Amino acid sequence: MKFTTEQPAVFPHLNGSSHIMRYIHPEAQIGQNVTIEPFTTIGRDVVIGDDTWIGPNVTIMDGSRIGNGCKIFPGAVVGAVPQDLKFKGEYSLVELGNNVIVREYVTLNRGTKASHKTTIGAGSLLMAYVHVAHDCHIGKNCVIANGVTMAGHIEVEEYVTLGGLSAVHQFVKIGAHAFVGGGSLVRKDIPPFVKAAREPLSYAGINSVGLRRRGFTAEQIHVIQDVYRILFVKGYNTTQAVELIETEIDATDERDYILEFLRKADRGIMRGFQGLTGKKG
Repeated sequence: MKFTTEQPAVFPHLNGSSHIMRYIHPEAQIGQNVTIEPFTTIGRDVVIGDDTWIGPNVTIMDGSRIGNGCKIFPGAVVGAVPQDLKFKGEYSLVELGNNVIVREYVTLNRGTKASHKTTIGAGSLLMAYVHVAHDCHIGKNCVIANGVTMAGHIEVEEYVTLGGLSAVHQFVKIGAHAFVGGGSLVRKDIPPFVKAAREPLSYAGINSVGLRRRGFTAEQIHVIQDVYRILFVKGYNTTQAVELIETEIDATDERDYILEFLRKADRGIMRGFQGLTGKKG
């Protein structure tokens, strides 16, 4: 690699001054109307979509796939090899959907042979200093707040909000539309539609504000509340709660999605409601 003070002729369509220090490998695939600011490095096996902005001092390494309309802020590192001793140099990717925002000093690692990729869904926002490890899969329109650290093999479904400085254990799954309070230690799976907070992490109600913002009806929200009263408030274990939910609550898309999530929760789910005394309500 070498640094140049002139824009390589192979990328005449790039925005910005042609007299800035940046390195773009000649084999990198750069879309139309892309801006790449000074002191940024783009590797060979990189694809960047149209209308994307890459800020100064960004490093985009081999195996990175970046969608259209993304914004990547200074100091971010996209596509670094996994921090996993089992990684043996196998080919893998990190994929960003369209309109993803990656703020300052975020680090996104490629996958391993487990899934061969790490993925960030379209429309997601990763705030400053977020770390996403190998083989994580983040759904669309998620908000991952400042300083969140995610270990490997984590699955975060769509419209999830993770509060700042939270740490998520490897292999954890977080269901769609969940809200996790700042500073949380996430050791167990978090079902969809809920708020999670306290230490140890516990059920703190459903994410009714987020659900209303996304067009859920009052009837849908009431069904979700009824499901989680049985699961988290009334003191049943998960097996008992699943049986009661199936028999006492009429089938809806939301009910069935929650039941499917619970059946696949290999790590177990977070604790039920904790009152002021620390006992179940």
